[in-house]
Amino acid sequence: MQNVFVYGTLRAGEVNDISAAAARHDIAPPTLLGTAAVNGRLYDFSSYPGLVVDDRGVPVVGDVYEIDDELVAVLDEIEQVYPGVEGLFRGRDVTIEVDGVAVACRIYPVTKEAVVGLKEIASGDWVAHRRGR
Repeated sequence: MQNVFVYGTLRAGEVNDISAAAARHDIAPPTLLGTAAVNGRLYDFSSYPGLVVDDRGVPVVGDVYEIDDELVAVLDEIEQVYPGVEGLFRGRDVTIEVDGVAVACRIYPVTKEAVVGLKEIASGDWVAHRRGR
C-alpha cells in the first residue's frame, strides 16, 4: 500500500475518478485519508489542471488516498508517466500533512516550462474552478 495526493481529474466525481479507475481494473478501492493541500501554482490546461510545486505558491487543494500498489501503474498510465520518458506529468514523492500527520505521498506535478502562457487557477482548487467556468 502507498499514498497518493490527487488534485485534478483523479478527484472523486471527476473524469478520471481514482475509485472508478480502480474498479475498472478490478483493483481494491482506494481509502480516502483526507483532504490536504500542497503549496504550488495550479494551471488550467483546459480539460485538466497541472500543478507546479512551489513553496511560495498557494495551497493547492486535493485528496490523499491510500492505494493498492497495483493502482500506481493505472495512475501512471492515466497521467502518461513512463520510465525513461519525459512527459508532461512527473511522478514524484513528497510529504503532505493530513489532519496534522505527515504522510508520504506520490503526486503528479508538471514542470514550470509546461505552463508558460497558461492561466493560473488562483484559488488552487481545480474542482471549484472547473465548476465555475
